[in-house]
This record gives sequence, C-alpha cells and structure tokens, in this order.
Amino acid sequence: MDQVSLFVAVMGGFASFLSPCVLPLIPSFLSYITGMSFEDLVEKGAEGKGRRKVAAHALLFIMGFTVGFIVLGASFGLLGQYLFAYRGALKIGGGILLIFFGLSITGLVKIPFMAQYKQVNLKAKPAGYLGSILVGLVFALAWTPCIGPILGSILTLCSTSEELKGAVILLFAYSMGLGVPLFLSAIALERFLGFSKRFVRYFQLVKVVSGGLLVLVGLLLVTGYFTILNAYAIGLTPKWLLKLM
Repeated sequence: MDQVSLFVAVMGGFASFLSPCVLPLIPSFLSYITGMSFEDLVEKGAEGKGRRKVAAHALLFIMGFTVGFIVLGASFGLLGQYLFAYRGALKIGGGILLIFFGLSITGLVKIPFMAQYKQVNLKAKPAGYLGSILVGLVFALAWTPCIGPILGSILTLCSTSEELKGAVILLFAYSMGLGVPLFLSAIALERFLGFSKRFVRYFQLVKVVSGGLLVLVGLLLVTGYFTILNAYAIGLTPKWLLKLM
C-alpha cells in the first residue's frame, strides 16, 4: 500500500471535516439523524441514554458514508486496473488534475463542475437507525464545493493505485479522517461548539494548506518523485504495520 497516498487520504478526510461546508453543519447533521432538537442534543446528548443514542446514530451515519465512499473508490480503482497499460500517462494526468483541484481549493482557480451540489435531497429522514445509514450513503454523494475537490483528488489517486485493495483502503482512510473527529464531536457536542466558534477564523488557512498539499502531491506525480518519496516512506514504516496493509 502506498504510504504517501494513505497519509494524503487521511489528511484529506480531516480537511473535509474542518471545511466551512461540514464543520458548522455538524449540529444540524446530528439533529437530523437523531430526531433531537438542538437543545436536547446539548442537554440530553451529553449523558446516559441520550449520549448512547447520539453515538449510535453518529456511528451508523459514518458507516453509511464510509460504504458510499468505498464504492466510489473501488469504481475508480477498477478503472485504473482497466487502464493499467497506460499507468504512466494516468499518473501524469492524475497529477495535473490534483494540481487543479488543489488550486481550486485555495480559490486561485475556479472549476465549475466542482462548485455544484450533486446530492440527493431527503425531505424527511427515514425512521430509525437504518435511516442514519441511508443518510450517510446520501452524504457520500454530496460533492459540495468544499469537499468536492478533496474527494475528487483522493479518487484520482485511487485510479493510479496498483491494486483494487489499495483504492478501497484509500477511501476507508479518507472516511476515517472525516468520521473519527465527527464521532468525537457528536459525543462531546458542547466542547465541539466552543471549538467551532473559535475555529471559524482559520477556514481560509485550512483551504490554503489542504490545497497546497494537493498541489504538492500533483507535482510529485507529474515529475515521478512520488514513487521515490513513497519508497523512502516504506523504509521508515515498521514491518508489522506493512503486514497489515
């Protein structure tokens, strides 16, 4: 498994969590999937049965979008396997795409199709815990202007993966980068609200840093140094961890 791509996927998921189209909406997401009002989330969601309910719905929501993202990743991975003979050109093309995606995140370049919502709107959440899984699946299709370029970049990396398993792992890593902090926010909502109010001032910094990282990865792919960097990363990775990949 490509260690550098794995790192980019996790950081991409975390950057998506910190983006202005996800972070401020987390209380709304939680209210929607749990059926609890904002006041109940803060008061009852911090203890006993209320906390267990919020945690369960949050986990199922995360499970839903993880499955959705993995399906997307597997699709791009299969495309990469089909075009295996053109892997060199695919990496260069993918690198160029990553550069444009990165510049799009920073705001230096506008990519029209990435600035559109591509999601299915649910007028009312399906009842019960299964409904939270379905909402998560729908969320995975929501290519918003914030997470679209980041997710598109991870999917581009999937198409350059040497194995289908690698593409699946990349999207799982992306989902965990997004899902773990989301779950922690759900079970500690009051603290999260305080954090989110203070973090608003750093939204532009997150965009610049995450966009810059994607531009760097794109340049490494185009120049061929991505493979060299990954070989160096493998040399630093413990053998027991390599066996798990």
